[in-house]
Amino acid sequence: MIAELKKTTEQKMQKSLEALKADLGKVRTGRAHTGILDHVQVDYYGTMMPINQVANVTLLDARTITVAPWEKKMLPAIEKAIRESDLGLNPAPMGDVLRVPMPPLTEERRRDLIKVVRHEAENARVAIRNLRRDANHSLKEAVKAKTISEDEERRAQDDIQKLTDRYIAEIDKALAAKEVDLMAI
Repeated sequence: MIAELKKTTEQKMQKSLEALKADLGKVRTGRAHTGILDHVQVDYYGTMMPINQVANVTLLDARTITVAPWEKKMLPAIEKAIRESDLGLNPAPMGDVLRVPMPPLTEERRRDLIKVVRHEAENARVAIRNLRRDANHSLKEAVKAKTISEDEERRAQDDIQKLTDRYIAEIDKALAAKEVDLMAI
């Protein structure tokens, strides 16, 4: 019972960490990367589809993304979807492809993005702590039901605390890396 509880708690903590990393990946830095366009949806014959399912998204250089649609008539729809996304990007058609230049970030915008990133990291820490609380509550319930001893509960709580500390350290490491990335010019 205790091993299963630890395993499920660790899996949930891992999912929280992966969700944070995915959210941090969406925060735009001055450099181009194809993951920025991952959540952009394109109207493909009446169905909303991710951009990477209707076009080839590649990097032209450090500050430019190219989007090559598989069907030439999808170019205006893809351009419109990128323009209307909340990314603040301005794609420019160039023959059969779209060039999406990444505008450089101002110092003020970088500071704002760092605040956003820190808020995301704090939300992830809270999620990890909530998982710890839930696991400890389950352990207390098991002691009340006399399915485990108090010594086993204490050992399990120590293990869960170590797990919590490890995942919070991972969150802090991901946050620090993203802050460095945002401040790099």
